Amino acid sequence: MIRTRFAPSPTGFLHIGGARTALFSWAYARHHGGTFILRIEDTDLERSTPEAVQAIFDGMAWLGLAHDEGPFFQMQRMARYKAVIAEMLQAGTAYPCYMSSAELEALREAQRARGEKPRYDGRWRPESGKSLPKPPTDIKPVIRFKNPQEGVVAWNDLVKGPIEIANRELDDLIIARADGTPTYNFCVVVDDWDMAITHVIRGDDHVNNTPRQINILRALGATVPEYAHLSMILGDDGTKLSKRHGAVSVMQYEADGFLPEAVINYLARLGWSHGDDEIFSREELVAWFDLAHITPSAARFNTEKLLWLNHHYLKQTGASALAPKIAERLQVMNAALESGPDLAAAIALYVERCQTLNALGRALLPFYCEKTPDAALLAQHLSDEARPALAEFAGVLETVEWNAAAIGAALKEILKRHGLKMLQLAMPLRVILLGETNTPSVDAVIALFGRERVLARLSGYK
Repeated sequence: MIRTRFAPSPTGFLHIGGARTALFSWAYARHHGGTFILRIEDTDLERSTPEAVQAIFDGMAWLGLAHDEGPFFQMQRMARYKAVIAEMLQAGTAYPCYMSSAELEALREAQRARGEKPRYDGRWRPESGKSLPKPPTDIKPVIRFKNPQEGVVAWNDLVKGPIEIANRELDDLIIARADGTPTYNFCVVVDDWDMAITHVIRGDDHVNNTPRQINILRALGATVPEYAHLSMILGDDGTKLSKRHGAVSVMQYEADGFLPEAVINYLARLGWSHGDDEIFSREELVAWFDLAHITPSAARFNTEKLLWLNHHYLKQTGASALAPKIAERLQVMNAALESGPDLAAAIALYVERCQTLNALGRALLPFYCEKTPDAALLAQHLSDEARPALAEFAGVLETVEWNAAAIGAALKEILKRHGLKMLQLAMPLRVILLGETNTPSVDAVIALFGRERVLARLSGYK
């Protein structure tokens, strides 16, 4: 049975990198009919906040990444960690170290001065035939893991391939601080063991932690899971992803008018592929997902591609399904929805032109509010020779059959009679009705606006 986990630290929002890790872990478990676990690694008491925990929950819920077990909180498992440490002390796989912070810093400074890698020198490590100093009474010890000193720790990373680290490169890791609080690397090991995690899918910033965690697992007699370390996500320019590239809260994408289906599809393609498929459903992702097709090279975030995908999903969703989401955005902009046209019909007219829900809402706002056209813009587009044609057109609109085809035919007839081109009348009509010049076909806009409102708007220009 495949068991994966997503284990974020609640020290900030759920960002794109974390969301991709969650997605891959979720998709792998779903593909194999396994279990996806949510674990909150909240041992950093100074930086962990309830708001950040809620941000993780909100982001996961919006993306539709439902967990099967959890959420588990590390701070609620302290008794378990301490019990395992006590067992390790008893078994001799861990030991108390009384080295003071000042001594440790002095040791590191001396090592750096000699050009050596700073590391603990094992002075309190118990060995056969070794005499240890008398423990000082004024120092509370940390607990260190007795790391093997010979051989190597190796694993076949399911993304990066074989990785091997010599044990002599690893010093004896602190697994409990002087106040008794267990450390991150130790809590992760116990959690993965207790939760029977079979596959650890996480960012490659954790590669250096993996050999230490494997050695602790082996010391505990636990099964070592498979590891898959995902390469980092870069911005369009090849530099580390930052806020200017899109490294913001997942929920910011919701606020900016993206659909979760588009974000899921986009995240899946950040480092993973299924042939040349660019657009696929959540169900197809689950059916296709594997670890073999995750690239070990860094992925690049591309905002334009995300917008393109979002536009696709907006069109696929359908106007009626989008209407409640657009209504929410229009209400925030103080739109009078009851005074305008059918919202689904308006969405259907404009959805081809807008890449986000927010852009769609802004485009439709003029249909649901009273707006006086900008005098300078109107003067730019309404010429003296077009005014008689506009007045005649307004008169025709009083009796014409109210649909885009009939309105369009009447408009063309008047243009022909006055010897005008379409833009000479279409542009001022757009400005008068919507306050802008870039709109869908003017006959469709007029039909959507409604006869009474159009006649009222044009009454001052006859």
